[in-house]
Amino acid sequence: MEIIKYSTSGKEMTLYLSAKENSPLIILNNYAGDGKSVADELERLGAVDFNMLCTENLNWEHDMAPWYCPPLSSEDAPCTGGADAYLELLLTEIIPEAREHIKGEPVHLGIAGYSLAGLFAVYAMYRTAAFDRVASMSGSLWFPDFKEYCMAHEIKRVPDKLYLSLGDKEAKSRNKMLMTVRENTEALAAYYKELGMDVVWELNPGNHFKDAALRSAKGIMAII
Repeated sequence: MEIIKYSTSGKEMTLYLSAKENSPLIILNNYAGDGKSVADELERLGAVDFNMLCTENLNWEHDMAPWYCPPLSSEDAPCTGGADAYLELLLTEIIPEAREHIKGEPVHLGIAGYSLAGLFAVYAMYRTAAFDRVASMSGSLWFPDFKEYCMAHEIKRVPDKLYLSLGDKEAKSRNKMLMTVRENTEALAAYYKELGMDVVWELNPGNHFKDAALRSAKGIMAII
């Protein structure tokens, strides 16, 4: 698979290119790295004919957060609500440049992410009609007031496919916000199914940090 690296407005991008025309384009927002571990897992799982655009240097607690959230502990940073600004950059600069490199027109434009980026992927459904496939792996759906926001607002475009996953130990936390993650994820999965969405909800073994690349690849496989 051909790989292209470029910078856009201070963001470092890695684009994994399909050799075929009109292959899906998946946007994967990363905590760190260029997405190679996910690309390797996708290859191992047999994924073919897709383009994947990975971000490398996000301001994680700002770019992926829809609004303010206090730090989870004294060692953490607060989330500062920059998701709308980053989404605008994604739609107006980052994705258009990626489209210049891929062959043909992508048959699907999907967005995927792990942890806070999984939260961002779901949030994007309410802010833009650009994406027709969405994958949230171990998404931070514990985020304060997020479940309520989702159930009270209109989705801009109902995706053709929605994938939600979580580790079976992620809710086993002493933190009152984190311990809601499974309840919230299951509630949203059920809510979206009631809306008629094609939803895959998967529970994986382990905590939040187990098999992140594999879980990400499984989610992307489900939407391509």
